[in-house]
Amino acid sequence: MSDLTITAVEAIPYRIAYRKPLRFASGEVTHADHVLVRVHTADGHVGTADAPPRPFTYGETQRGMVAVIESVFAPQLIGLDASRREVLHQRMHRTVANPVAKAAVDMAVWDVLGQAWNMPVTRLLGGYTDRMRVSHMLGFDCPDAMVDEAERMRDTYGITTFKVKVGRRPIDDDVEVVRALRTSLGSKAELYIDGNRGWSASESARALRELSDVGLTLAEELCPADDVLGRRWLVAQTPVPFVADESVSTPAEVTREILGGSATAISIKTARTGFTGSNEVLSLATGLGVEVVMGNQIDGQLGSACTLAFGCAKKATSARAGELSNFLDMSDDLLTEPLRIVDGEMLAPTDPGIGVHVDPDKLAHFRLD
Repeated sequence: MSDLTITAVEAIPYRIAYRKPLRFASGEVTHADHVLVRVHTADGHVGTADAPPRPFTYGETQRGMVAVIESVFAPQLIGLDASRREVLHQRMHRTVANPVAKAAVDMAVWDVLGQAWNMPVTRLLGGYTDRMRVSHMLGFDCPDAMVDEAERMRDTYGITTFKVKVGRRPIDDDVEVVRALRTSLGSKAELYIDGNRGWSASESARALRELSDVGLTLAEELCPADDVLGRRWLVAQTPVPFVADESVSTPAEVTREILGGSATAISIKTARTGFTGSNEVLSLATGLGVEVVMGNQIDGQLGSACTLAFGCAKKATSARAGELSNFLDMSDDLLTEPLRIVDGEMLAPTDPGIGVHVDPDKLAHFRLD
């Protein structure tokens, strides 16, 4: 029997540049200033996950994540058997907020368990399928550049589903982009939009009216959830599923947004809710009868592997294309073997645990501590 007592929890800050800035309504990302989280156990297993801070979304920073993991979570978890997931979850949640830091520790523990039990995490979580269709996220740019990127993703990787960042003012810029994408990609491509809270409710309604003939399949966080009445007014008239994303960082917020009429679908991000919390969110969503999409936190390949593992595990999460490809925007990565997208799909790794491995030389090169 393995000794799964947690002996150490590491938080390693690192930085990798993006080939080009990814711009959207709530911010801009030029570097992956992430935190690699490692959980060590007495029998020598090491679980690994990634924490991408998004200060403009959740308030977490790279330095803050390192501090809370090393000074708060590690003392609470060292000495605990890693298989006692509910105890681990309860101890971390004594500390408010810090969703991405908590999620990374949670996923690193699941990685340990998969290794110890010689099974891929996606099988431990449900094992529904071995692959997912891929959606690619397009950040702000001029119409020609965004069309060029979408065509390159289609021609090189077979991707035909695209999440288009919107939320600029005037809204005509984004309407022009979406129309240009539809004209270029044709009717068979799936397009959906994400406003990152950039518009008001009335601006969102106007944009949706002007794009009513484009065939959008989802509309995500077009206006702030804090604009309670305006958001409910908008969602009540929106003809496609309205996706709550950054407004649902906890299961309780999922309940609030759905039952309050402020959303009709949910984005699940393992970078935000880990595997344990994502299970809770999914159970709520399916119980309430709303659709889900596997979202992207501008993840590197390790984060994308975690999204893929959860997405493949469940029927509901694998029904739509998952946002799995934005690691392609990074200038390098940490994994020994890169993830591959073929014919618009990504296969789940089959090695025990999350199933991917960090290259120690690359980590040594990019780490900041």
